[in-house]
Amino acid sequence: MADNGTSTCGGAGAQAPGMQDAPVVQTTTAFHAPRAERSRNRLRTLVVLVASVALLAAIVISGVLATDAAMQTDFSAKNLAPSFAHLFGTDWMGRDMFLRTLAGLSTSVLVGLLAAGASSLVALVLGAAAALGGKKVDAAVTWLIDLMMGVPHIVLLILISFALGKGFWGVAIGVALTHWPSLARVVRAEILQCRQSTFVEVARKLGKSRANIAVRHMLPYVLPQFLVGLILLFPHAILHEAAITFLGFGLPPEQPAIGVILSESMGYLSAGMWWLAVFPGLALIATVLLFDAAGSNLRRLIDPHSSQD
Repeated sequence: MADNGTSTCGGAGAQAPGMQDAPVVQTTTAFHAPRAERSRNRLRTLVVLVASVALLAAIVISGVLATDAAMQTDFSAKNLAPSFAHLFGTDWMGRDMFLRTLAGLSTSVLVGLLAAGASSLVALVLGAAAALGGKKVDAAVTWLIDLMMGVPHIVLLILISFALGKGFWGVAIGVALTHWPSLARVVRAEILQCRQSTFVEVARKLGKSRANIAVRHMLPYVLPQFLVGLILLFPHAILHEAAITFLGFGLPPEQPAIGVILSESMGYLSAGMWWLAVFPGLALIATVLLFDAAGSNLRRLIDPHSSQD
C-alpha cells in the first residue's frame, strides 16, 4: 500500500485514493460545528440577559424620575385618546397615562425587588435549616412549607397586608412572607444532594469543619439555583402586588401603581376609554416577561446541565 501521509484506523486505509479526503473534512466539520454553535448560543443568551436587565433598569429609573410629572393634572386635556402628544392617552383628570404607567411600574418593581429579596433570604435560611438541622428540623420546615403551599397565595397575602395596615410595607411584608416555600424546597433539595456528593465526603474525611464545607462546597453548589429562583420570584411578587392593590388591599389610591391604575380604569371602560386599562396592563405583562426572560437566560448560563448547550 502506498504511503499517502495520513494515519488510518479501523480499516480506513482500504478506501480508494479519491475518497481519502472526505472523512477528514467530515470529521473536522463535525468537530468544530458544536463549539461554534455553543458560542453563538451563549452569546445570544448573554445579549438577551443584558438587554432584559437594562430595560428593567430603564423602567425603574424613568418611573422614579417621572413620579412628580405623573401626578400633575390638566383638566383641559382630560379623556384624550392616545396620540403623539400623549402616547397612552390621558385620564379623567388630564394626567398623562404614559407617565403614570412608568411611575406605577417603577413602584411595582421596587416592591417586588424588596419583597422577593426578603422572601429569598427566608427561603435560604429555612431550606438550609431543613437540610442540615436534623430530622426534627427537616420535618418541621417541610410541614411549614406544605402548610404555606396549601393556602392560596392571594388569600394569605390579603390577610397579612390588611392586618399590617396595607400600604407599601403591608404589601412588601405580605409578599415576603408568602413567596418563600417554593424556593425553600429547591434550596433544601440542592443542599441534600450536595451532602451526598463525593467531594463533600472527601472533605469530611480530610478533617474539614462543617463551616468550611458549607462555605467552600455547599454555598457555590446552591448559589446558581438560588440566584435563578430569586430572579424568578420577582414577576410573582409584582403580579401579586398589582392584584391585591387592584382589589383595594394594597397600595393607597393616591400612590401611582399599576394596581391602582387598573382599578380606577374599570369605571371608565363602559365610556369607551379603553386605553386607561389596555396600555397599563400590557406594560405590566411586558415587565413580567422581561423578568422571566432574565431568569430563564441566567439559568441557561449558570446551570451546569444547560450551560454547554
